[in-house]
Amino acid sequence: MPSDKLYNDPSLVEFYDIENGWTADSEYLKTMAASRTSILDLGCGTGLLAAALAVSGKRVVGVDPAAAMLDVARSRPGGDRVRWVEGDGRTIRLDETFDMVLLSGHAFQVFLTREDQLAALKTIAAHLAPDGRFIFDSRNPLVEEWREWTAAESERDIVHPVLGQVLAWNDVQHDPATGIVEYGTFYRIAADGRTYAAQSKIAFPSHEDLVAMMDEAGLVVEQWLGGWDGSSFETSAPEIIPIGRLR
Repeated sequence: MPSDKLYNDPSLVEFYDIENGWTADSEYLKTMAASRTSILDLGCGTGLLAAALAVSGKRVVGVDPAAAMLDVARSRPGGDRVRWVEGDGRTIRLDETFDMVLLSGHAFQVFLTREDQLAALKTIAAHLAPDGRFIFDSRNPLVEEWREWTAAESERDIVHPVLGQVLAWNDVQHDPATGIVEYGTFYRIAADGRTYAAQSKIAFPSHEDLVAMMDEAGLVVEQWLGGWDGSSFETSAPEIIPIGRLR
């Protein structure tokens, strides 16, 4: 969300692509987008995926609430082929439709309340062409992935192209009453000991929650995936990935 330093502080944004590069979700979405001519990437972040999809005359729009992320998106190779829009996924209305609307990188989880989640789903519906398809991902709360986000389990070494060696780690708190997970992200520069830090909050809506909201948002899910390998959703799956259309 706009107040999250992880996405709004340029010093922290520099680490985003290092930690979140081209992965299995990017490959799946690139394949799905191959037959589509217009694509809306809600929560596009630094624009790595949107820029890659903007080929062969496709109309691609990337929306994100964080200006610092969009600054990176505009300057990346291929960024000039995408129309970048600063906006909130709950409220933005572009007065145009697309034959594919996507939210990747678990961007849906920044919407912390049912009201906000439903608003985001209605944004998807508002921008879908009659024959369009939507897709997004959300971590399955039953797997409790956040238990792995402790400092001891998440510590990792990364290399920043300018700052050199960096020690990164997270910490985490889970509120069982709301299901909200608050986690810290930390980067300590080996050369001088400087530490960059941010606190973030995300929600973990259940499969049942998402099913209940789809009809209210005017959407129909045609397929539920449980991972970016294309496997079907089941209660032990790490991901909840709906693919669908307008109702």
